[in-house]
Amino acid sequence: MTSPIDALVRQLDGKADESYDARAELIRIGADAIPAVIDGLPSLGAFGRLTAIEVFEEVGDPRCGPALIGLLDSDHPTVREWAAMALASLEIEGAVEPLLRAHRACLERATPPDWSEPVGIRWALTELGARTPVVPPLTARLRVTTAAGTPGWPSARFAGIVDDLADHAQVILYSQFRQVDAGRAYGVSGPGLNWELDWTAPWEHLVEESRTWSLLEASEAPVGDDILVAPTWIDRTDLHPER
Repeated sequence: MTSPIDALVRQLDGKADESYDARAELIRIGADAIPAVIDGLPSLGAFGRLTAIEVFEEVGDPRCGPALIGLLDSDHPTVREWAAMALASLEIEGAVEPLLRAHRACLERATPPDWSEPVGIRWALTELGARTPVVPPLTARLRVTTAAGTPGWPSARFAGIVDDLADHAQVILYSQFRQVDAGRAYGVSGPGLNWELDWTAPWEHLVEESRTWSLLEASEAPVGDDILVAPTWIDRTDLHPER
């Protein structure tokens, strides 16, 4: 006979409202629900697995660690991304080596480094102390953090930050803009240039291309005392770990 918790796990793959209700109930049940969610993962589709990851994160039970590590081998990139980020959020012991393998797999698939999966995996590695971003002096000095813990840089200094990063051989992938109000940060529209880089080009070329596009974006960016810019950038070692 199917238990009520098993039925809720199967419901994670249902329609949006049904899945949301099941998610909420499993989170309410808490740690007692985790074994059933783990056991039910193989029978869930991508949507159900993503919702299960949300349950794991909300409950915060480390027993889900091996299951999350297993999801790094999923055939669905968003499942892999969310699993990676959950491993870091939950500080799962033993997650670094699987995450490094997941990162290498992204490189082998030639997944563009500005796609969400490699961005999420790099974030996870950084949070777990296995990756140290290069932060040049000016960029480090200008960094601010809102009361909500959101990092950013004054948009009025964006051009200087772009040059600082490029001068230190960093490639800017994209930038996001936020407006700070009462210590909280809200997304605001930027120029939206959406450039694409040729990742087969030499690193030095990528650095200068990203500098050119980012400086153009800086010239059109929203500016104000309450506007922050949050660039995302990578180092050569993110594409060539052996160097």
